[in-house]
Amino acid sequence: MDTIFEEAQELQENLVAHRRWLHEHAEVAFDLVQTKEYVREQLIQMGYTPTECGKAGLIAIAGGKKPGKTFLLRADMDALPIPEESGVAFACQNGAMHACGHDMHTAMLLGAAKLLKAHEDEINGTVKLMFQPAEEIFEGSKNMIENGLLDDPTPDAALMIHVTAASPMPAGTVVICAPGVSAPAADYFTIRVQGKGCHGSAPQNGVDALTAAAHILIGLQEIHARELSASEEAVLTIGTIHGGSASNAIADSAELGGSIRTYDEQTRSYLKERMTAIATAIAQAYRATATVEFGSGCPTLVNDQNLATLIKTYLTDLLGEEKIVAAADLQTGGKPVRGGGSEDFAYVSHEVPSLMLALAAGQPEKGYTYPQHHPMVTFDESVLSTGTAAFVTIAMRWLGENSVSKQS
Repeated sequence: MDTIFEEAQELQENLVAHRRWLHEHAEVAFDLVQTKEYVREQLIQMGYTPTECGKAGLIAIAGGKKPGKTFLLRADMDALPIPEESGVAFACQNGAMHACGHDMHTAMLLGAAKLLKAHEDEINGTVKLMFQPAEEIFEGSKNMIENGLLDDPTPDAALMIHVTAASPMPAGTVVICAPGVSAPAADYFTIRVQGKGCHGSAPQNGVDALTAAAHILIGLQEIHARELSASEEAVLTIGTIHGGSASNAIADSAELGGSIRTYDEQTRSYLKERMTAIATAIAQAYRATATVEFGSGCPTLVNDQNLATLIKTYLTDLLGEEKIVAAADLQTGGKPVRGGGSEDFAYVSHEVPSLMLALAAGQPEKGYTYPQHHPMVTFDESVLSTGTAAFVTIAMRWLGENSVSKQS
């Protein structure tokens, strides 16, 4: 255990190779044909027997030679449907891009798999490796759970690491999320408005779907402004609006698309209820009809207090106190900082004591100026070995401290 960080650093060149291959072959959602095969082959070469889980997930098991508990380590593998403009030599050319750093996550967990296999005889229990698809559409984690992720063996604790681009902190700094909710629930929605098309010169003969859609967009903003208290944090975003096909015609139909983010289930339910009521009533006022459909989404991500305390100790011993930051200590305007991005690892966190870590991967003053999901974002690859060492150290130390012999 004392040499894990040095061993991870020795893997750095290998980790970069993994990351760049995955980056260049970015794939989205559940369509991870090349990505999944690459991960599978790498695991097999290490001596694992990976098993498929759900539509495109993979599971591998390390340890199990000694009795004990099970620790789950997770990496997401999917990219975004964003044409890449980063300018790196290994940029993806197929219209997709690892603009959120999932290629970094997968490379780090592959590195962890290699080190865990090398130290397999020392593992007091089992480490379960979760390679997940479709995080960006909030469906991959749920799909894997529905297909046995948390069975045989059932995890007793779980961890994920997410890299952060354009971070104000030095590369390799780890932010430990505060106990409780650290990432909001998310829901995507589609509002379909049906009117009656006609010639633009005779509006009295039709029902303008675009007019109804425009008023629905404005009306929905009033929920946050007039129906939620100052303490109820929520974001409602209309990201797309489409309708009409000719400048001299009244639009027959229109469609709005967007998302909501909430930090508690009560507010989440209330927003959905009011969105439906407002959209249908406004459409009716303009002689149209509207339907509201909520698609993929995920609940809030909940961090376990005990796990956060233990892991802070593990990482301080591994990286030094100067490299560890507690999210609870980060404040803006006197309030703790909470991320606005959602994370479908949340499904795991509602079933297993879990923790999310953020790993700083590039300061703006060092050229890493673009945020995640931007077509020009880049990440500092030097943090790959740090993430790998963190995965291994946390899993092995937690299992060691919670082994059968320790409890008896």
